[in-house]
Amino acid sequence: MSTVAAVVVTYNRKDKLTTVLDHVLAQTRRPEWVVVVDNASTDGTDQVLKEYEQIDGVVVVRLKENTGGAGGFATGMNKSYELGADFIWIMDDDCYANPDALEELINGHAKAEEAMGMQLPYACSLVKWVDGNICEMNNPGTTWDWGKLIAKGQENVLVTHCSFVSVLFPRWALTKFGLPLTEYFIWFDDQEYTLRITKAGPGVQVLRSVVVHDLGVNRGVNFGDANASNLWKFEYGARNESSFRLHHENPVSWLKFLARLVQGLRHGNVPWSIRAKLFRKVVEGIAFNPKPKMPRSVL
Repeated sequence: MSTVAAVVVTYNRKDKLTTVLDHVLAQTRRPEWVVVVDNASTDGTDQVLKEYEQIDGVVVVRLKENTGGAGGFATGMNKSYELGADFIWIMDDDCYANPDALEELINGHAKAEEAMGMQLPYACSLVKWVDGNICEMNNPGTTWDWGKLIAKGQENVLVTHCSFVSVLFPRWALTKFGLPLTEYFIWFDDQEYTLRITKAGPGVQVLRSVVVHDLGVNRGVNFGDANASNLWKFEYGARNESSFRLHHENPVSWLKFLARLVQGLRHGNVPWSIRAKLFRKVVEGIAFNPKPKMPRSVL
């Protein structure tokens, strides 16, 4: 039987983290390992994790500094690769998986591969918000023939990219395409990675695999929401997407991104001082082009 390592990246969310881990450990198809990457939390998370470390299969990786979601997932995925996992299931520290979420991901991925006659680089869950509605931040991008598997009687949708909220990667995808870009720190690291690995074929969203994303507000990412308190996140977003659209797509795609950014800022009536900072980050993205690192195995 294939082995699975679940990866949870956390930073200062000890209360939600316990719920996340309890859901992972209660899966109908329990993972062989649960790798928790603590991004240098300062809220007592370490004490919570010491209790979970007593559970067989739980592995805690403590980082000395906060490396963001991108660095945390790269670290956790690499650790899972070192452990020899055949599949790596990743999620945030506010993602509550239904009891059969992993089992359905594995089964859905296998059925999709059989129907497609090819290896598929990842499978992602259907992400709901706490009220049962779809989580707007976590809708994957779909292929032009997204309903191909539905036409074959499956509850699976073909996708081009997804967020890092309950995604299952086969080991070979890491071997071939490497790890997420740690330099992105936060924002667009998930899109970059899943778009990168779909060079091998589409991903699949398994509709029978359901998780709940416990966000404060059910709203997708919009540059019109940028303000002084959250500007640091939007700066990463502007730089990272600028880099990706220019270096991994083409100048036309970059210009379309720039137009979308301008429109979002105008519709949100974002202050000009904040717009100027975001435009500087777009320019910074022109020279910013990090390269993926490959996972290592100690087996």
